[in-house]
Amino acid sequence: MRQIGLGFDEVPSGVKEDFIDGESPKGHVLRLAEAKAKKVAEMYPNRWVIGADTVVSVDGTILGKPQTDREASQMLITLSGRDHVVVTGVSVYHAAKGKEETIAVETLVRIKTLNPGEITWYVKTGEPFGKAGGYAIQGIGAFMVQRIEGSYTNVVGLPLCELLGVLNKLKAAVLLREP
Repeated sequence: MRQIGLGFDEVPSGVKEDFIDGESPKGHVLRLAEAKAKKVAEMYPNRWVIGADTVVSVDGTILGKPQTDREASQMLITLSGRDHVVVTGVSVYHAAKGKEETIAVETLVRIKTLNPGEITWYVKTGEPFGKAGGYAIQGIGAFMVQRIEGSYTNVVGLPLCELLGVLNKLKAAVLLREP
């Protein structure tokens, strides 16, 4: 957001990112993005708050953030040579004004067929940890991304184009002015 000239403070919401049985990836990120925004807005009721959550989904199954080398390797094996969907929920909320908008953005990503050596090497870089699906398109993980259809910034974790549309719609930020 700083790249596009928007200042912000990062405030962890403390919302648990638990999965609910039968919840779709889109439903999951929408629920969490809204919960995060509303939780932080309790502390800052007179400010615009943005909550977001991103997941990677393969055949409707959500891949979380790997905690161990084994989990990271398994996620990469699952993604290898396949398409998956990156889904981000974004919620913009202002408690005092009673205004909110929550959206979901989906991007299709194709990962090249990875050989075991590439998987082992990438896991050893440490980059997969803390990343939905176990890779970072904006980092070393770019080597494995064969194709994307949709928003690149969504895969990074925050779909800026769509977020700016919501901010403009809610008049939450003055981003473009007529000359």
